[in-house]
Amino acid sequence: MVETLFRWLRDRRGDMVEGAITFPLMALVALALVNLALAGYASVTANNAANVAARVASVAQADPVGQGLAAADHSLQAGIGTYNVALAADTRPGGDVTATVAWRIPNIVGGLLGFFGAGFSDPEIQGEAVSRFRKEGW
Repeated sequence: MVETLFRWLRDRRGDMVEGAITFPLMALVALALVNLALAGYASVTANNAANVAARVASVAQADPVGQGLAAADHSLQAGIGTYNVALAADTRPGGDVTATVAWRIPNIVGGLLGFFGAGFSDPEIQGEAVSRFRKEGW
């Protein structure tokens, strides 16, 4: 019995089959991790841009919407993916300034899931960051 177990443990006939099965799964996991990292980076970039836009618009005395949008565009230059910035500002002191940044990145893993029996998912991963500040002034 013990000898049979040792012989089974030393047998290398299934190595090619194991490699053929595990390599595609490991490649899918690696691509999913890269996709998750890209989504995280885009989310943090959008959140920072929304904060900058709302803060700049809240302290700007002239043209708060234009200055807030310019600040958001400047902070999104290092971003990955596509971004849409919307800014709504109440120009009275104490009014709300709301910046919304919607982000999208390509979904690398979505098209590959069909090879593993899953249906095709969205071609893009998307999200939204919202930041609110109070308009300053006296």
